Amino acid sequence: MQSMASAHGAMGHDPAGVEGRHIAPGTVRRAAALARPYRMMLSGFLAAQLLGALAFLVPPILFGRIIDEAIPAGDRWQLNVLAAIIVAAAFCEAGLSFIERWWSARIGEGLIFDLRVSLYDHVQRMPIAFFTHVQTGSLISRMNNDVIGAQRAFTGTLSSVVSNTIVLATTLVAMLALEWRLTLLALALLPVFIAPTKRVGRRLQALTRQSMEHNAAMNTVMTERLNVAGALLVKLFGRHDIERAGFSRSARTVRDIGVRSALYGRAFFIGLSLVGAVGAAMLYWVGAHLVISGALTVGTLVAMGLMVVRIYMPLTSLTNARVDVMTALVSFERVFAVLDLPNPIADRSNAVDLDSVDGRIELREVTFTYPAADSEMLLELGGAPATPQQHSGAPATPQQHSDTAGGPVLDRVSAVIEPGQTVALVGPSGAGKTTLAALIARLYDVDGGAVSIDGHDVRDVTSASLRSHIGVVSQDPHLFHDTIAANLRYARPSATDEELAAACRAAHIDELIESLPEGADTVVGERGYRLSGGEKQRLAIARVLLKRPAIVVLDEATSHLDSENEALVQSALATALAGRTALVIAHRLSTITDADQILVLDHGRLVEQGRHLDLLAADGLYADLYRTLVGADEPAGVS
Repeated sequence: MQSMASAHGAMGHDPAGVEGRHIAPGTVRRAAALARPYRMMLSGFLAAQLLGALAFLVPPILFGRIIDEAIPAGDRWQLNVLAAIIVAAAFCEAGLSFIERWWSARIGEGLIFDLRVSLYDHVQRMPIAFFTHVQTGSLISRMNNDVIGAQRAFTGTLSSVVSNTIVLATTLVAMLALEWRLTLLALALLPVFIAPTKRVGRRLQALTRQSMEHNAAMNTVMTERLNVAGALLVKLFGRHDIERAGFSRSARTVRDIGVRSALYGRAFFIGLSLVGAVGAAMLYWVGAHLVISGALTVGTLVAMGLMVVRIYMPLTSLTNARVDVMTALVSFERVFAVLDLPNPIADRSNAVDLDSVDGRIELREVTFTYPAADSEMLLELGGAPATPQQHSGAPATPQQHSDTAGGPVLDRVSAVIEPGQTVALVGPSGAGKTTLAALIARLYDVDGGAVSIDGHDVRDVTSASLRSHIGVVSQDPHLFHDTIAANLRYARPSATDEELAAACRAAHIDELIESLPEGADTVVGERGYRLSGGEKQRLAIARVLLKRPAIVVLDEATSHLDSENEALVQSALATALAGRTALVIAHRLSTITDADQILVLDHGRLVEQGRHLDLLAADGLYADLYRTLVGADEPAGVS
């Protein structure tokens, strides 16, 4: 029975998770607004529920008439008509049940689609600071589990509450109309069932909570151990047996909880069956006495017996309706909390498209400090107050900084980069080089001053048009688990095979691709792990070349290449970057000495600026860094 299944499912909800929770104002209104596009479907769903409940009442009532009228009168015609109506009612109920489920699925899956797309679109547009503060697992859980929980508000909770209410109301009205005394007798037995059911339900809820916690722990272990880096670490330290033992303990606990949950669930249905049997027995016992005394007909007694089983389960389920509704609203609240997170890098209302770019970059008194995760929502998603050491990564994610006090990462930096110039950013680790590159692409907004492209403040143009003119090759380029061709076309989906081949030749990756059995259709693996570091770098360079940007940011783009490959790629970049502005975060001598201009950063300040020979003659920080490179066995980097 649908009502039995829905009630049992409701027992899996955890009231501890909603006890004491105050739903944010407006949650119910916003949840209802989400259902507005489906109001016609909701109307059809509710109509099918009501008609199905009414159709179920037809057979018991007509069975009573067959017994009381058709059989005693020997009226075969009436018997045939009533039997035909009963069969028709059964088919009608079955058809309505199918229609009801169809509407329910359309509403639920449509809601999941709308929420998932909205969440994904909102989250992917959040600034980089958001992703450096939250745990990916917590965010994905919010986008999956809570969306499904919100969906169940319509397909589960709404269906259960509405269905049980309709079934209970129609059945009680019919029973009271037939025989009010037997109806009250049936209701009197309900408390005997509800008390033990609540105890079983609480135990099931506790077991469900434990199972979810252990499953979450197992998922975390699998996520960390079964990716390439985690699997490599386990192998290098020879921890297979220990990992297996730890995972087995968690899996064993989940298994034992599953067995206990199954037993408690079975106890619930056994109790329901016993109460139904006892209730039916009491009804027939008392009803039979009424029949014998002439106060009740046999047909009415049979009809009451058929309907009595329809009132116990809905009543029990409705006692948990508050928990069901609160759980659903909590899921909505958690989804809305993510959707309500502000995006500080959003386009201004009067932002314009940056159609064509010459490549002139101007930095005017640029000051920047990394934002802290002071939002309660970010903390709930695994964030913590930011310190400069938390920011690490590539061009899109600024590197670690040595300023532990959390002060400005960039302090009143001013410079002008003319179109077509190649500018090298040098300085100690944590000086702010990658941060400066990130501000040009407006991955963060400056706290003071301004960054301008061709005289346009980057905050006054649309982010999409700005970034369409900027290409980035990072120190650790990210490749998707897809083919080489798909990774390349991420820069320009409309690129032809000939354009792909030309970009690969320019980056000197064409021979490698041609040597692979599947060529450009070769899947590179998660994060490109099937390729070497140098191969990933060259593929990332080819991807940027395919984009044809006016401004190129190279964050140590040649750092993973050997001397031979570096010379080839440097030559290719020199040709490809002709006429383009290039900002190079440089650690290599060849990159630094060939630059048109060198910007030397130290503790967020621009301390020196000029060409290579001029800066050497000044004998400042740049000269010290250069002498360190020259004195090294191999020019590895400025650190």
